[in-house]
Amino acid sequence: MINFISTLLDNTNVITNDFWTTFLPILRYILFGIIVVCAVIMIISTLMQSNDSNNGLDAFTGNSQESYYSQNKGASRDAILKRITISMAVIMFVCIIIFFVTEIFIGK
Repeated sequence: MINFISTLLDNTNVITNDFWTTFLPILRYILFGIIVVCAVIMIISTLMQSNDSNNGLDAFTGNSQESYYSQNKGASRDAILKRITISMAVIMFVCIIIFFVTEIFIGK
């Protein structure tokens, strides 16, 4: 009985092993490409953001001015760049996790 079960398991592993041995390296190349593209986009979007280092001090000293720009900050260029940076970081994180999980399954 044990010999029969091991024969069945060996036959199913041949079918799934062929798929995984051809699919996982291709998936790893695609994931690596996505990681590189996300890293470049994240660097560019971070460098394009304005440097407002006085935001914390304005609240402390009372120099904050209410303007149309400060009230609609969510639709500004910096807010869009911030959302792009965060989304690229999340996509990169997920792709890196999947990349290393596939490394475990390949076993190389």
